[in-house]
Amino acid sequence: MTDSIRSKVKKTDQQWQAELTPEQYYICRQKGTERPGSGEYDQFDAPGQYHCVCCGEVLFDSAHKFDAGCGWPSFWQPVSESALNAYRDTSHGMIRTEVTCSGCEAHLGHVFDDGPEPTGLRYCINSVALRFVARSA
Repeated sequence: MTDSIRSKVKKTDQQWQAELTPEQYYICRQKGTERPGSGEYDQFDAPGQYHCVCCGEVLFDSAHKFDAGCGWPSFWQPVSESALNAYRDTSHGMIRTEVTCSGCEAHLGHVFDDGPEPTGLRYCINSVALRFVARSA
């Protein structure tokens, strides 16, 4: 985690609404989800890092991305354990683990235990919650 994000980013709903698109606000601040297969990064494959669209925290690296065939970008691990927070989610009649950005608590998606080795995890993340930054040559 970067020094600039060590303390949580706190903003009012009005501030978030002014800074984010309606879709980003719905997903990141109201725990929504994008339609499967509709996200910009679902079938995206380029070297770089994925940052939180709300606060800029680095969350995932392209080296850990894989095609899970689920309709959302999937990663088998975050850039660091401290990049994400995990919470039990019992909404929609399911028991899942929600993941949020540790820098600003933006809803990112969910993590499941059906991913590839070496972790066996699948971080299923909404594209709209991410901002990709290409790796420099």
